[in-house]
Amino acid sequence: MTNSVLCAVDISHPGEDANVLKQAARLAAIDDAQLDVITVVPDFGTSLVGSFFSEDHHAKMMEEAKEQLNAQVTNALGEAANKKVRHIIAFGKTYEEVLNAASKANSNLIVVGAHKPDFADYLLGPNAARIVRHSTCSV
Repeated sequence: MTNSVLCAVDISHPGEDANVLKQAARLAAIDDAQLDVITVVPDFGTSLVGSFFSEDHHAKMMEEAKEQLNAQVTNALGEAANKKVRHIIAFGKTYEEVLNAASKANSNLIVVGAHKPDFADYLLGPNAARIVRHSTCSV
């Protein structure tokens, strides 16, 4: 029995993760598991960059991310299914926040989309590869 299925989506590309969401919902339904959907708002990296934004910018970004995640899940799964989904908005490095959320939710499965990598991904490693390498559950 799976406690939860955690599905990571990128809200910056609306609609691209619809199939990922549908697959995660199907896998969660098989085990009657909770579907959790996470998106991660990247941090600014340095305080110098962050100083260019107003003090309330972080709160506005998180609120906008919440609205976009809600819309993407609703569009992919429908309104009724969306009401049962736990929405998680995190801030930081994508792979770290996905692994952290999976640990907190005691997830037995992480579903993440694979996109065609570019050359830089082979040198740095995409978030999906990092999640696979460091996860303590199935991905």
